[in-house]
Formats: sequence, C-alpha cells, structure tokens
Amino acid sequence: MTALTQGRAPVLTKFVAIAVCACIGLAIVTLAGHAQTSALHDAAHDTRHAAGFPCH
Repeated sequence: MTALTQGRAPVLTKFVAIAVCACIGLAIVTLAGHAQTSALHDAAHDTRHAAGFPCH
C-alpha cells in the first residue's frame, strides 16, 4: 500500500459504518411508522417484562 491509500482506508471505513447505521435507523423509523399502535405497545410491553422492568 502506498501512503495515499493508507490514509483513505479509515475514512472509507468510517463512511461505510455511518451509512450502515443510517440505513438501519431509517429502517427502524420506517417500520415503526407503519406498524399498528397496538403492535408497538405489545412489543414494548413484552420487552420491558423480558428485561425485568415492571410496567404496571
């Protein structure tokens, strides 16, 4: 590797990581926006119980 390509590798790696995180975040927001309210409530409710947090 030359000095020029060694300097670009970390930048490209960071860009790819940011792009992947942005895609995952967008997918979560999109899925949550299209889900029924009761489905989101039930999922959060079950997650709280599985983690050991009381919710009511």
